[in-house]
Amino acid sequence: MNILVTGGAGFIGSHVVRKLVTSYPEYHIYNIDALTYAGNLENLSDIEGAQNYTFLKADITDIATINRLFTTYKFDKVVHLAAESHVDRSIEEPLAFIKTNILGTMNLLNACKSIWQDDKKHLFYHISTDEVYGSLGNDGLFTENTSYSPNSPYAASKASSDHFVRAYGETYGVPYIISNCSNNYGPNHFPEKLIPLFINNIIEKKPLPVYGDGNYTRDWLYVIDHAYAIDTILHKGVIGETYNIGGFNEWKNIDLVKLLCTIMDDKLSRKRGTSESLIEYVKDRPGHDKRYAIDSSKINKELGWKPSVTFEEGLMLTIDWYLANTTWLKNVTSGDYQAYYTKMYQS
Repeated sequence: MNILVTGGAGFIGSHVVRKLVTSYPEYHIYNIDALTYAGNLENLSDIEGAQNYTFLKADITDIATINRLFTTYKFDKVVHLAAESHVDRSIEEPLAFIKTNILGTMNLLNACKSIWQDDKKHLFYHISTDEVYGSLGNDGLFTENTSYSPNSPYAASKASSDHFVRAYGETYGVPYIISNCSNNYGPNHFPEKLIPLFINNIIEKKPLPVYGDGNYTRDWLYVIDHAYAIDTILHKGVIGETYNIGGFNEWKNIDLVKLLCTIMDDKLSRKRGTSESLIEYVKDRPGHDKRYAIDSSKINKELGWKPSVTFEEGLMLTIDWYLANTTWLKNVTSGDYQAYYTKMYQS
């Protein structure tokens, strides 16, 4: 079986690629990534020499290249993770999110529609986000039947791509599955998102900018648990279904940050309160959703998946990884890094 993972050099994608390469030697895993700022082949250095793994530098917005790759490698299944994913960036540059998340997804769908014949062996598995559902009040959980109500350009672009995946399934018969996940955290996360950014800032004794009053609630999912969930859905999921993946870990941002500060002070042998003194409350971002929380009971009951760690356990593992991989952290925050990889892997 030839499986294409898009965005496989990114944060979640690299963990998915590793899981598939190591668990299924009888499969061949192809990784397409454009190697933009968050794409990092160092994330996959441990499996880059595997016989059942091939990296292909490509941009999913390049129609001709995508069609050529589908024709050449005859992918049986697609695990689609490639996306622009940072809300703040989407507010500043929404057109980039439209291009990658919507048009890029459509290019992949069109390639599948044109080339796939035997639907029994094919699957387009689209990984999405809980942000498509909008914002929750103090109570309730997102389910697979929650109406879409995206509030940021990022969320709107992912909601649109979800709709196109379903439309191609209904109109053209492209076999698909969609999953919507909560906030991921863990090793190899590019330090623009809250947890890796704050870990890096604490190490460097830089300010910790907290939006608004910090009372925004998110459900947190350990990235390795997410990779296992994706593997489970890929092999056991039902065509045409949607699965919500969450960590059963609701935390207010400010409580998370204070816990992170306490752990980091202990790990760095600093007096407790040192890191917490770096917290700065900053002006809230536009359209900031108050609360996300996912009901993962469907994937648990129907496919048997559940998280393997609590948030506290996963956070400790994450912090330990960053402290043990300071060279990786310096590389991805260095201006020279992107120039190096652009030159090394340019087409």
